[in-house]
Amino acid sequence: MMSAAIEIRTLTDVTDLMLVQLLEKKIWNMDPLPLHQTITASQNGGLLLGAFLKDGMVGFSYSFAGFAKGQSYLCSHMLGIDPNHQEKGIGAILKQEQKKIAKEIGYDLITWTYDPLESRNAYLNVSKLQAICSAYLENCYGDMEDSLNHGLPSDRLKVEWWINSPHVLEPLTIQADQALSIFQSETTEEGLPELIHIEDSLRNITGSDVPILVPIPANFQDIKRKNPSLAIDWRFRTRYIFESLFAQGYAIVSLLKRKEGTVHDYLFVKKHVLNLNQVKRR
Repeated sequence: MMSAAIEIRTLTDVTDLMLVQLLEKKIWNMDPLPLHQTITASQNGGLLLGAFLKDGMVGFSYSFAGFAKGQSYLCSHMLGIDPNHQEKGIGAILKQEQKKIAKEIGYDLITWTYDPLESRNAYLNVSKLQAICSAYLENCYGDMEDSLNHGLPSDRLKVEWWINSPHVLEPLTIQADQALSIFQSETTEEGLPELIHIEDSLRNITGSDVPILVPIPANFQDIKRKNPSLAIDWRFRTRYIFESLFAQGYAIVSLLKRKEGTVHDYLFVKKHVLNLNQVKRR
């Protein structure tokens, strides 16, 4: 129903890009991207998309051209949805249109970053879109003062979306009962999840090739509001786990939602089992 009502447009003129600025302020309460930056990006291999309903723009994505180690790629820097229209699938619609146009332009890879403890973003990125993550960026953007990021190191996972790869076209399917679940969480007196005994758990998986589950909060923003010190604890404990697993050749390939409880689980698999490099164009 929502997808039929949404119109996705490529944004190139100043009027549309001014609408993006207004939406940025509404979503993050921060200074928006300057117009000269977004216009220049759109004219030089970048891509800006807007999602429109009858009452105006309700979402956007902003990406620019990137290049590293002989590989060109599309760097997807921002995806924003009006707070009044979140959880309606608009972000997924924007990403699918981004993938379609990126293929037409000639890209094989789209990258972006996101907070590893935000389960909603994680589910979209690695479960719905079949992107992977195998790089952890500590305090990526420094201290941020917007409403979502204030008070914590801006740690990020780097997403790799190999849009022409067999992994995206036919993703790897592993169920929770096929993976090792050794990281433990318990519930505090406030009813919030807390990660415990991570050192012992990490020692038990050294040298293993078995898929691994790592819990993260189902609602990290709720923890930040109610217990900021617990939020910081989650940041540093998961940082240690993720960096340890990535160093052992693991990659995140999905987020498995639990039907009950206060945590969901990332699924880590060894990167060598993923079919990323054999590009299959359609």
